[in-house]
Amino acid sequence: MDSGAAGQSRSEQRIGLLNGFAAYGMWGLVPLFWPLLKPAGAAEILAHRMAWSLVFVGVALLFIRRWGWARELIRQPRRLGLVAIAAAVITVNWGVYIWSVNSGHVVEASLGYFINPLVTIAMGVLLLGERLRPVQWVAVAVGLAAVLVLAFGYGRPPWISLCLAFSFATYGLVKKKVNLSGLESLTAETAVQFLPAVGYLVWLGTRGEATFGTEGLGHAALLAATGVVTAAPLVCFGAAAIRVPLSTLGLLQYLAPVFQFLLGILYFHEAMPPERWAGFGLVWLALSLLTWDALRTARRNAVRLTAARRAAAATPPAVQGEREPAA
Repeated sequence: MDSGAAGQSRSEQRIGLLNGFAAYGMWGLVPLFWPLLKPAGAAEILAHRMAWSLVFVGVALLFIRRWGWARELIRQPRRLGLVAIAAAVITVNWGVYIWSVNSGHVVEASLGYFINPLVTIAMGVLLLGERLRPVQWVAVAVGLAAVLVLAFGYGRPPWISLCLAFSFATYGLVKKKVNLSGLESLTAETAVQFLPAVGYLVWLGTRGEATFGTEGLGHAALLAATGVVTAAPLVCFGAAAIRVPLSTLGLLQYLAPVFQFLLGILYFHEAMPPERWAGFGLVWLALSLLTWDALRTARRNAVRLTAARRAAAATPPAVQGEREPAA
């Protein structure tokens, strides 16, 4: 690789990292946004988020003129069904998250995204028959112990965390099968959500319970901005995903729940008794084990790939020809 190509590669990686930090930073700081939308309730905020997200991504797709995927998707009923499932699951995730933040449960919501990788691994074993390495089994066991400790600390199961973790893990599983890029996937999902969301907002208006247009122009603008808040980090994430290694994205994903956790304690002043610290400590231990195992496996695979390439490069062409099977 010449110096120009190497410089371009490093520049692309820097752009990717900046976009990754921007995406997970926005997701981590979003708890500051939802309280600004009061006195709107969680259901009204959710409906506006679904409706305005479609408007925002629709404008973005008009700008980049990328619509071929939609025609292909419409011809595939199975994929359309999966999109509808993804839309339903992410609706639950968004709704629970908005409600939890505006009800003073930011720390418990952050826990949901901390344990999400553990839930994803467990679902891979139970639903897809995947095999785990020993360290991954230990991490899952430690994560289960953490949930039990937190259930004792809260006096109930941490249902907000579990709902967020399982809904987002299910969403990721379905999206993997749909196989659409981030912006296109969000467009398809919000297209499914749009009519129910608008219908609910109209119903609220007929009952005189809608806050859009009754709380001033600033409040209406903030509700409309839910589309930007939803789509902007996804656009940055898409830019990062094509420029940085998956292992780097895997590490960056912890930025969002870390920011949310710190906001819950330092800004919203939520209580953290010793048993909750113990539960979170176990979760962080499990994630440390997963991260260490993933980095070790990635290094081993990289070493093996490098060795295989060197062996292939060192093999004379004549010998390579002899090894090729006859036609």
